[in-house]
Order: sequence, then C-alpha cells, then structure tokens
Amino acid sequence: MTATTLDAKATPRGRFPHIRRAGDFLFVSGTSSRRKDNSFAGVEVDALGTTKLDIRAQTRAVIENIRDILAAEGATLADCVEITSYLVDMNDFGGYNEVWAEHFDHNGPTRTTVAVHQLPHPHLRIEMKAVAYKPK
Repeated sequence: MTATTLDAKATPRGRFPHIRRAGDFLFVSGTSSRRKDNSFAGVEVDALGTTKLDIRAQTRAVIENIRDILAAEGATLADCVEITSYLVDMNDFGGYNEVWAEHFDHNGPTRTTVAVHQLPHPHLRIEMKAVAYKPK
C-alpha cells in the first residue's frame, strides 16, 4: 500500500494523505474546495464582511480536486466506483446535483449524499470522498 500527499494541493488538516492505493483500489480522503493557498473556491466576502457561498462553484472545485488527486495515480474520474458527499445544508442539493451531472451519468460511480452539521471551516458547504478502481 502507498499513501501520497500532493504538494500542488492544499495541505491536509491532519495527519492523512490525499490518496492511498490498496492493490488496485484508490481511496481519496475527504476533499473540499480549499485551494493550495488555503482560500476556498465558491466563497466571496465583500468589504462589509457579507459572505456568499456558492454550492455550484464549491461542488465543481471539489470534483476538480478529486480529479487532480486521482491523476497522481494515473486514474481519472471515470475510474471512480463510489463517491460519498457531505452537504451542510440539503437545500443545496439541487445545485450540487446539477454540477454532479456535468461530470457523471447513470454509468458513473455509486453515490451517497448525507447532511452533516458542519465541516472543518464555516465557508465549506460540501466535502466528498471517493473510491476508484485503477489496476497498476
């Protein structure tokens, strides 16, 4: 088994890798819209401190982060067999589902979506973890 932390991605907020290979399976740790510089895609804060959180932009960024992490092992989103998504608010389900459909169809990975009380930062609306199958 090998574990990989990618320099090009945000440093994990704990002692765990971005991705771990176990035989032909790849396990991607919970991934958010956080960028390498610790800013977040899908977050706007104006001069008065009013915050706008965009579930579509955050979902797109999460899927792109997972795509990039998988690429480190020579895999693509098409190799995903299962994705679990965590939403802070199920009222975001529609926007999340729209962006999901831009990347996956009925032949894509199985999916479970659950609501959670909160994620590690108040600006986060979504986090996903993935399992992919990519023979060496």
